[in-house]
Amino acid sequence: MSAAQRAQTVYPALRYTDARAAIAWLERAFGAEPHVVYDTADGTVGHAELMIAGNLVMLGNSRDDDYPVRSPKEVNGVTGSIYVALADAAAVDALHERAKAAGARITRPPSDTDYGSHDFSALDLDGHPWDFGTYRPEAPG
Repeated sequence: MSAAQRAQTVYPALRYTDARAAIAWLERAFGAEPHVVYDTADGTVGHAELMIAGNLVMLGNSRDDDYPVRSPKEVNGVTGSIYVALADAAAVDALHERAKAAGARITRPPSDTDYGSHDFSALDLDGHPWDFGTYRPEAPG
């Protein structure tokens, strides 16, 4: 498989009640790096892209429009989560410590799974579930 075929083609998109605070928190907790941030006329974040472990995640402020995605804070529940594959168990453990120090709510501490991954799970400041581990699904091809 060529590098072009391995390029990211799925981009998670999240909404936050305060996207600017979320960006700062994701930087502290998960080592996210802002790629682009576009503000709206009212000064909120209309669209942002963050690099996390070499992948882009899109996010913005929740708003009243026809886009159906809302912050878990707004709907008091979630229907999905983000999984990020890291290089090795040491990277997972180091990120767990960083996230914990930033105040992430750890929902599952680092542990080994029955399918060979080393994972941990945390909630971000709006309640989006994030999972980090060594498991790397491979598409057929």
